[in-house]
Amino acid sequence: MSDNMRNELAWLIETPRLAMRHFTIEDAASVFAFNSDPKVLRYLGEADKTCSLEEAETVIKDIWLREYQQYGYARYALVHKHDKQVIGFCGFKFEVDEGYPDIGYRIMPKYWNRGLVSEACSALMPYGRNELGLEKVIAMAAVDNIASNRIIQRLGFNRVARFEHAGMPHYRYQNW
Repeated sequence: MSDNMRNELAWLIETPRLAMRHFTIEDAASVFAFNSDPKVLRYLGEADKTCSLEEAETVIKDIWLREYQQYGYARYALVHKHDKQVIGFCGFKFEVDEGYPDIGYRIMPKYWNRGLVSEACSALMPYGRNELGLEKVIAMAAVDNIASNRIIQRLGFNRVARFEHAGMPHYRYQNW
């Protein structure tokens, strides 16, 4: 079976331009690329930075693969269907302190300003409700991250709080 066919069989969510699937260790180079890019990390802080290929493998194994098992969801590999590349992630992360899953996304700057994050999140939200049975989802974005705040609001989230994270003011949102 070809890699393309294997990826297509494992796709959880598909949109016209994107597909989402579970991460695998083979995605470590892509994870390192988007989790170390200063433009991607601008509003996230240094704690989210991946400093090596080995750290990317650890994120995949010790966080995402474990969360798929523990919660039934985590961040999903976001595959650009035209070039078959993992360009970032889109998915849910259970926030223990909040008691609810958080929607999150990152994509390489090369793919910014094309509506891809909106496309991915618009498909992810019904998947979360209908397939995963999520009753409430939260979102967080740095106040200065205008693009992320717009995406979250377009998804129907309501702003409920302002807080500090990584030395920056953030908004907290909720949906459903």
